[in-house]
Amino acid sequence: MEGVTVTTTAVALITGANKGIGLAIARLLAERGMTVLLGARDRERRAEAAAELRAEGVEVRPIALDVTDPDTVQAAAAHIDARFGRLDVLVDNAATSKGFHHLPGEADLDAVQRAFDTNVFGVVRVTNAMLPLLERSGAGRVVNVSSEAGSVTLMADTGGDLYRLPAQVDYPTSKAALNSLTVEYAKELREQGIRVNAVTPGLCATDFNKELGIPIPRTAADGAAVAVELAVGGFGDPTGGFFSEDGPVPW
Repeated sequence: MEGVTVTTTAVALITGANKGIGLAIARLLAERGMTVLLGARDRERRAEAAAELRAEGVEVRPIALDVTDPDTVQAAAAHIDARFGRLDVLVDNAATSKGFHHLPGEADLDAVQRAFDTNVFGVVRVTNAMLPLLERSGAGRVVNVSSEAGSVTLMADTGGDLYRLPAQVDYPTSKAALNSLTVEYAKELREQGIRVNAVTPGLCATDFNKELGIPIPRTAADGAAVAVELAVGGFGDPTGGFFSEDGPVPW
């Protein structure tokens, strides 16, 4: 294909990678020798993130990508196709929780829709756009960054810590939907050799969790490790699973 960059290294795309866990995933995969595409919707922020990594000696390639905007998703897929001709790893990391946290009985349906548009529908948009490229990999891997709050089993455990959280109609339900979506993609793509898994990075000291107002000892790099492990075929290279750094998590 004319204009394609021939590379023997794996090509990885991370969405929402301009900060926090997404940026840490980009760093760790690049350090492992992958060609990393740092996806982010804000031009200035993705340029700053790429510059930050380059200052550390870590090379990544910024790419415009807003998971809620079909045009930028398709443009990103076309760019990757023209430049590399394939995609080996997709990390669906982009997510939102800001301005939500409504009780189910007080649901703001616009807020719920915004949560699902990023956390669920955005994953469908990006994954479907990248599927032809993942199929060319021969061993494509999709890692969906979820949350233990998306585990219905853990959230319903009356003796567990998560049960004591206030009831929410938006973030946990969107992550539970993402977990279910992970299983369905894994079922569909199993015969094509594309492995699809969800991960929970755990509670980390990132902007995402600043509003909690509590000390959090784990870093973004700590949370990124499990996504990186699945991206490189760790845990026995499974498909259709949900994992933390300690291993499988109940749905």
